Amino acid sequence: MAGSLLSRVGHLLRTRIGWHRLGLILSVLILGVACYVLWKMLHGINLAEVGEAFTSKPVHALLLAALFVVLGYFTLTFYDWFGLHTIGKGHIPYRVAALAGFSSYSIGHNVGATVFTGGTVRYRLYSGWGLTVLDVARLAFVAGLTFWLGNITVLGIGIFIHPEAASAVDQLPPLANRIIAVTALCGLVAYVMWIGRKPRIYGRGSWYVTLPARGPTLLQIVIGVVDLTCCALAMFVLMPAHPDADFITVAVVFITATLLGFASHTPGGIGVFDAAMLVAFTSGKWGVPVFDKEELLASLLLFRVFYYLMPFAVALVLLASREVWLGGVSGLRDALLFRTKEAKASSEAGPACRDPGTACAGKPDGTAPGA
Repeated sequence: MAGSLLSRVGHLLRTRIGWHRLGLILSVLILGVACYVLWKMLHGINLAEVGEAFTSKPVHALLLAALFVVLGYFTLTFYDWFGLHTIGKGHIPYRVAALAGFSSYSIGHNVGATVFTGGTVRYRLYSGWGLTVLDVARLAFVAGLTFWLGNITVLGIGIFIHPEAASAVDQLPPLANRIIAVTALCGLVAYVMWIGRKPRIYGRGSWYVTLPARGPTLLQIVIGVVDLTCCALAMFVLMPAHPDADFITVAVVFITATLLGFASHTPGGIGVFDAAMLVAFTSGKWGVPVFDKEELLASLLLFRVFYYLMPFAVALVLLASREVWLGGVSGLRDALLFRTKEAKASSEAGPACRDPGTACAGKPDGTAPGA
């Protein structure tokens, strides 16, 4: 009975509504709820205190945040490097994978709809190395798999240790969150065991991906865990000094809020991420530390500057410089090389043509072609 009901619901969603529309509806719903919550949370906030907290952040905290952001984006470059080796395009240099990975994620984070914006940037950079649209789609799939494996690992362990931190965001009882965490970790272990038995292929028709084996999958998990840990550490060092909050609590709330922002497809998860963080750390529920709203908001703004705006600016400069090089400097270099070769060929042929006893290249009588 339950299976039949689920089958009917799935058929209705697929035929009458469509998964794309359903995703759009959910994104709008998440954004709408987040905006309402954010408006209530920020009502009556003192902007002067926010500005004071923003400018009074200790220098060592800013430097540490910058370091963790750099390490996080450095780890992101291995998403593409690993993906290229997985789809059989390991001949592409790491420098190209690093530029594509950094640029696609930093631009996708800020523009929103990361799958499409990041995919466009990747295709622009990889097409010159012979990758097709299908290749880029395979690469994006593997990179996304790395991201989700890392999330399951970090959130599964974090929520198992501190389920109250997740409860501060999703409002579920701690026991329910711990059960979800155990289930997710068991699913992860089952996936690793399943993937190691024989080569697994995902997809259909001309689009398919051979999933990484057990060893590479463990490497995937490590890459994802390091990336998320660096991001969470950047947020952790920017949090207000009082009250004390342990790293696992901050990491669980931060990653959960980030996933909600990701699901909304808004640029940088704006509104959704911030609302989730404010609800978790100012409501006083589930034993989670309560921070001053103004100081927490200043920390969130600083994180956006470090993790979103600064990498976005760097990526735009790098991509613009690359386009100038390809369209201007590189083209001028090729033209100069062509002219040099042409002049050299003319100088080598010149003495022979000036010799009365030697025929110039062309007709047997020495006249130029067409004469």
